[in-house]
Amino acid sequence: MKIFFFIFYYIFSFFIYLFSLPFLIFLSFKSKYKKSISARFFLYKNPPFKNKSYWFHSCSYGETKALRPIIEKFESVNISVITNTGYEAAKSYKNSDVRFLPFEIFLPFWIRSCESLVVMEAELWYMLFFIAKKRCKKTILLNARISDRSYPKYLKFRWFYERIFENIDIVLAQSEKDKKRLQELGAKNIEVIGNIKTYFKPEIKRKYIKKKPLIILASTHKNEEEMILKELDLKKYQVVVVPRHPERFDEVYKIMKKFGKTERINGKLKMENGKFVLNNDLILCDKMGELVNLYTIADVVILGGSFVDNVGGHNPIEAAYFNVPIISGKYYFNQTALYNEVENIMIIDDIKKLNEAIMSSKRSKIKNRVDLDRIVKLIKE
Repeated sequence: MKIFFFIFYYIFSFFIYLFSLPFLIFLSFKSKYKKSISARFFLYKNPPFKNKSYWFHSCSYGETKALRPIIEKFESVNISVITNTGYEAAKSYKNSDVRFLPFEIFLPFWIRSCESLVVMEAELWYMLFFIAKKRCKKTILLNARISDRSYPKYLKFRWFYERIFENIDIVLAQSEKDKKRLQELGAKNIEVIGNIKTYFKPEIKRKYIKKKPLIILASTHKNEEEMILKELDLKKYQVVVVPRHPERFDEVYKIMKKFGKTERINGKLKMENGKFVLNNDLILCDKMGELVNLYTIADVVILGGSFVDNVGGHNPIEAAYFNVPIISGKYYFNQTALYNEVENIMIIDDIKKLNEAIMSSKRSKIKNRVDLDRIVKLIKE
């Protein structure tokens, strides 16, 4: 029965690929997708991994970055990703061999044998697990979760997810609620291990000096910058805006200039005693990986992706590590599990309440920390 489903799924995926080819070719000329699309859908400069090793797969920047404490426990690893930002995050690991994960029709010819395949969160690709189950010693779904918003959609296709989970040896869930939901979808051998994104060990590479109380607009998306800046008293605070996607840096810079003189962190900042000085009231952070450095001097963090209804929020753990007060919008449905791990996040349902929230916000705090050694043991044993 498995082989018949495999053949049907492969043929179906092949026709999806053929149908999508014109669109993929068009997107491949856009800078945002050029590298990932050519690698994933045309295998350009994207050969199979050279070495039989532990193989980690994640989607984008946040998931790949969350793997750091685990990857550091291994001598060498293979990492596959979906997005350009995920690729850059994976390349930062000195012990890693990095690839883009090809589209599913290529996987039967692309996947080689490995020690264990470890897949992050909701990357439930049927062909990935089906082939890896046959060629790797073990398949693991790590940090598994099913959000409140996604759960009804998953249930509608339970018959499909059952076929995926029959190829997964171990499921490491974030919570008891996730465990129950995963069981409903056919998952077996589930262990609640916590959320690895609560494990955070910062590397401070640059130090900054602020001139006023500092507010950080972290991981913002389209429409959020202007919406938030309109409400802030820019004479009272310094504000650093950190867009989620680097391709928006120039766009956000133009928006910020409407509100006053704006400097860029990638520009020529002055230095005092080995620290970079933030002089202007408005600062655009147009350098990847700087949020953790800025959190060390922040007075308030306004967490983006939560004030528009099409994103679902972002990870609050990094800011909470430094006990910075965190303010969020009401649209954090993709991060509910992580929000539940942090005390004192201020949720506002109306942007007009922002200044009131800033005045009454309290220091955030991470509640629990994940058992990292247990995770590594399960991968290696």
